Amino acid sequence: MRRKIYLAAPLFSDAEKTYNKKLREQLFPFFDVYLPQEDGLLVVDLMRRGVSFNQASQQVFSADLNAIRKCDILLIVLDGRTVDEGAAMELGYAYGMEKECVGISTDPRSLLPDGQNPMISCCLDVVVENAQQMITYLQKKKEIKVCMWS
Repeated sequence: MRRKIYLAAPLFSDAEKTYNKKLREQLFPFFDVYLPQEDGLLVVDLMRRGVSFNQASQQVFSADLNAIRKCDILLIVLDGRTVDEGAAMELGYAYGMEKECVGISTDPRSLLPDGQNPMISCCLDVVVENAQQMITYLQKKKEIKVCMWS
């Protein structure tokens, strides 16, 4: 069975959503990729259907945590001046569950010498610069965990 990746990333602007989809497409031949913007729930979509903000937020929170529990690997997009706060929380949750955590950074901006707050960098097993580096890194790993989304 294929390993399962949870893609933790900002998913609000068109550019962010486009990048996330492209990253998923690059990884999909090798891994099953859970992308919250497509596979999960979004607060704005739920609210358009008449769900209150509080209920929508709780549903998204629960769905995302459930998907993280079922993944083998969490991939976090580190691009931007700072890491997306939702993605940072997802990273911490996955790290606490002893999941493999991988960062991807294509953005040279950083405020700290190693590029990240220690609460982010110390959770990561590795940081890669592109999808191909991630595929290569993960294919070299000997331990393959298996889990199901549903």
